[in-house]
Amino acid sequence: MMPSIKQRDYSQNPFIVIWEVTRACALKCLHCRAEAQYHPDPQQLSLEEGKQLIDQISEFDEPLFVFTGGDPLMRPDLYELARYAIQDKGLSLSMTPSATPRVTRSAVEKAGEAGLSRWAFSLDGSCAKIHDHFRGTAGSYERTMQGIRYLQELHIPIQINTTVSRYNLEDLPQIAELVAQMGAVLWSVFFLIPTGRGMEKDMITPQQHEEVMQWMYELQQRMPFGVKATEAPHYRRVVLQQQRSIVQSSENGVSRPSASKRRDMLGRAPQGVNDGDGFVFISHTGEVYPSGFLPLSCGNVREQHLADIYRSAPVMQQLRDKSLLKGKCGVCEYRQLCGGSRARAYALTGDYLESDPYCAYQPAAWTGGDIL
Repeated sequence: MMPSIKQRDYSQNPFIVIWEVTRACALKCLHCRAEAQYHPDPQQLSLEEGKQLIDQISEFDEPLFVFTGGDPLMRPDLYELARYAIQDKGLSLSMTPSATPRVTRSAVEKAGEAGLSRWAFSLDGSCAKIHDHFRGTAGSYERTMQGIRYLQELHIPIQINTTVSRYNLEDLPQIAELVAQMGAVLWSVFFLIPTGRGMEKDMITPQQHEEVMQWMYELQQRMPFGVKATEAPHYRRVVLQQQRSIVQSSENGVSRPSASKRRDMLGRAPQGVNDGDGFVFISHTGEVYPSGFLPLSCGNVREQHLADIYRSAPVMQQLRDKSLLKGKCGVCEYRQLCGGSRARAYALTGDYLESDPYCAYQPAAWTGGDIL
């Protein structure tokens, strides 16, 4: 069952719910938000607690649901949880396993039998040298490619996640070509947040952020897959600016290419999603956060109902009130559309309402010009 492509009241219902089913993982990725460990936390939610959480998630308005980690395949009860979410509760479920020896053809078959909507692999380089360095594990690239071949053989939709850093900035065009060749339906481009193992020194510059997002917009006009930005809400501003430019070009008699028709809209929010605003994250121990990159606990599902936390926690409510934004973001003409990455603002300034330091855009009100 796919989530409805419709306008949602994000003060009541998130568009996407992500559950970190375990923090256990065999990889040692340079940017790991979770600072994953080799063994499961004995305090992680049990099977029954997981089902209770799924019950609560199903009460939202058809959210997109994602199992993440760590490595979800490190949970022995993963497929029982998946079947419960999909078959018993009618949720649309995606999963982001790590590329380890646990990604067998049998594991992929079980996911397909459960009814998984999409399997997402991380790919941070177009070759083993770049990808394996980023993932901190030799052989990760080849295991990723083998897993993708299993998904292709079993006709399970493929999503590719790539974290942009100074290590792979120049490799992005080659990664995009690879994403097209493998027949992926969505490329989710993550912009690094310096939290967990992620370091500010690994980030690209504000101007490079802007250039990558402009390139992403051009890319999605000619590629068969969708292109999505994660922790880069200013991409929505870039898209709007580019669309305005196209309209002006058309009025001047200059034709521009139109976007390719997408094969599905799963994971594509009809309106902007931001940390705590259409997005909620549940940790392996039940802590509820605005996102996995904004480590401010708003409550625990062992003590409170998930919907109450999402709708009523003060941090969540503040994140949804764009009038509270400070500095450049607070006066930006695009603040309702964008709002800046709250996770990046918190990671770099200690204040989740401050301006996103890695947005290069200068609002008219900030520079003294006229607001559009």
